[in-house]
Amino acid sequence: MRYIDKILQPGETVLFYGRLHWILYAPGITLLVVAIALLGLATRVQSGIVVPALLVAAVVSAVAAGAAIFSAWFRRWTTELDVTDRRIVHKRGFITRHTIEMNMDKIESVDVDQSILGRILDYGDITIRGTGTGWDPIRTIRAPLRFRNHVTAR
Repeated sequence: MRYIDKILQPGETVLFYGRLHWILYAPGITLLVVAIALLGLATRVQSGIVVPALLVAAVVSAVAAGAAIFSAWFRRWTTELDVTDRRIVHKRGFITRHTIEMNMDKIESVDVDQSILGRILDYGDITIRGTGTGWDPIRTIRAPLRFRNHVTAR
């Protein structure tokens, strides 16, 4: 069950469920490609000392890829960013949970930063500024313009 579903007030409805973008998996996938390339190279090389070194490098790359992919999955799984008709809720963490909530009437602006790749793949960073306070940027959110539109279209 999502965190937002547990904390909804009577009569409050969710307008938008935000998620982190799949680009978080890119470092792990890159390491996995390197591991496969090293393994392929190790099977083609005939030299006696080079093959064990390539196999060790392939195994190390594969383990690092697995750790990076698991870390990205866990970060996506434990992060929620939701817009309701009354507030914005950002939750991250599994065992230790960190939540930030801001009422809609306290929001001054929602800043969106996107790189060229972010515009192509539809991800970016958002910063929410409220009266007297603001949030740290939330990085690599999927569809940041749709998120902003749900906040500002009230």
